[in-house]
Amino acid sequence: MDDPISGIDFSDESYVLKQRAVRNAYKLYDTDENEILSSKQKLLKAKEDFPFKDPEGNEVFRVKAENVLDIAGDYALIDSETGEKFAVLKKNFTLLTHSWEIQSTDKETLATVTSRGKVFGLLRSLHELMELLPHKYTIEGAEGNQIGSIEERFSLRDRYDITVDKEADGREAIIAAVAVIDALEGN
Repeated sequence: MDDPISGIDFSDESYVLKQRAVRNAYKLYDTDENEILSSKQKLLKAKEDFPFKDPEGNEVFRVKAENVLDIAGDYALIDSETGEKFAVLKKNFTLLTHSWEIQSTDKETLATVTSRGKVFGLLRSLHELMELLPHKYTIEGAEGNQIGSIEERFSLRDRYDITVDKEADGREAIIAAVAVIDALEGN
């Protein structure tokens, strides 16, 4: 599964995802602070469908919900140049943790992204002030081994440090999917 997204270089091991303070607009940067991707998600849509673009403004992939208003649904990641789906992001409905499965087009698990423990999930759900606690996720490969992480920095706007091992199978699809999760979570 090499280079599923036409024209994007995901050769770094770590990235920073920044969200604009007012609306769901995102930019993904490499370690040299070069912009890799950007996206603006329209709010209050019945069916999620939004693009990710390169720094020149060319659409490189889209996120499309499989169903309307699905709280635990499937989201296809589609290469804009080829029109081909390269991954599926599935939300696993859980009470106290956030959990996502990233699958290849043949439904093989590439990775699972899970938020920190249930205690933090319980605290976050019980009190609005606890929402200020930074999000932290673990990225596990198909065999259950940790292949990366997502850690939010404490700031006024969302800012995530993302790492994915260079040897991880399907790492480009994993990085693209990880960049989408915050928008879908509505954080």
